Formats: sequence, C-alpha cells, structure tokens
Amino acid sequence: MSISSPEEHAETIIRNHVVMSMGAGIIPIMLVDIVAVTALQVDMVRQLCKVYDVDFEETRGKALITSITASTIARAGARSLVKALPGIGWMIGGVAVSLFAGASTYGLGKAFQKHLAAGGNLFNIDTSALKQSYRDLFEKGKEIVVDWKQKEEHDSDGGSADPVPPSDLSDRLRELASWKEQGILTDDEFQRLKKALLEQLPV
Repeated sequence: MSISSPEEHAETIIRNHVVMSMGAGIIPIMLVDIVAVTALQVDMVRQLCKVYDVDFEETRGKALITSITASTIARAGARSLVKALPGIGWMIGGVAVSLFAGASTYGLGKAFQKHLAAGGNLFNIDTSALKQSYRDLFEKGKEIVVDWKQKEEHDSDGGSADPVPPSDLSDRLRELASWKEQGILTDDEFQRLKKALLEQLPV
C-alpha cells in the first residue's frame, strides 16, 4: 500500500475542512456559524503544520488566521445576520455563509500549504504576501466550492427540501429581490436562491 505524499495529505486535509466549513456555515444560529468555521480553520492549519513537520503555536496560529481572514469573516458575519430575518432568512443566510466559509477555508488552506511546502513556518511568514495569496485563492475557492457542491448534489440520492407552495413563491421571490437591491445578496446569490426556490415547486 503506497503512502501518500505530503501534498496529497495536505490536499485531503484542506478538502475535508472545506466541506466541514460549508456544513458549519448553515448552522441556523447567527454568528455561531462563524465561530465554528474559525475553529475549523485553526484545526486545518494545525494539521497542515503537522504534515510539513512545523511546530504549531496556538496563539500565533490563531492571530495569523484572524489577521488573514478578517475581511472575509466580516462579510460572512454580515450574511450570518440575515438568518435572523423573517421568512427564509435562515435559508439565504445559510447558503451565503456556507459558500463564503468554504471559499475562505480553501483559500486559507492553500495559502498556508504553499508557504509550508516551501519550508516556511509560523514565524517567518510575510503576512502581506500571505494575505494577497489568500485573497486570490479565496476568489478561486468560490468557484471550486460551488463545483464540489454541485457534484455532491448530483451524486447524492438523498431527498430534497419540502416543496414551496405556489401561493408563497411570489412573496419569497419579492423578498429575495428586495434583499438583492439592499446589497444583502449578490447577483449570483440571488440567482442561485431563486433557482433553488423554483426547483422546490411541487410537480
């Protein structure tokens, strides 16, 4: 039985934590989801350090992760607050935070993997360079997590959500449109959620 390379092991760690982060993002309690995602990201970096035989110092690691992901976590936090809104706030907030969380964890994991694989550690990091790497990889991560999610849904035989009665659909669509106009949802998030609602119409 062949032993996986450090790169393969790291890729597995990153993917597993991306999936777990996306799951944490749909926790229905606002902001608890963000705390869970941050904890998962700390654990991911801890495991990546172990793969590359680098000492993980808890305080230093958490400070770096917080510094690097601060702007993204703030944006995810704003989306988490949507869960408190009446109607389908939990659904919109959950989907938005889930995708943000997955992309953030992917970007963070890949940025740290690149640094550690090059012989770096937690004390010789060029924070500015790592932040830029994270931002670039976060954008790539948005596409990747959507692709992974679509493949997972395609391969899954599980049941779908309860149908939305036609009488409720117009109200929910107006609610989505209103939140898009207010900037709570991006155009892509609006289209994705609108599609999800239409697919729940009873046949």
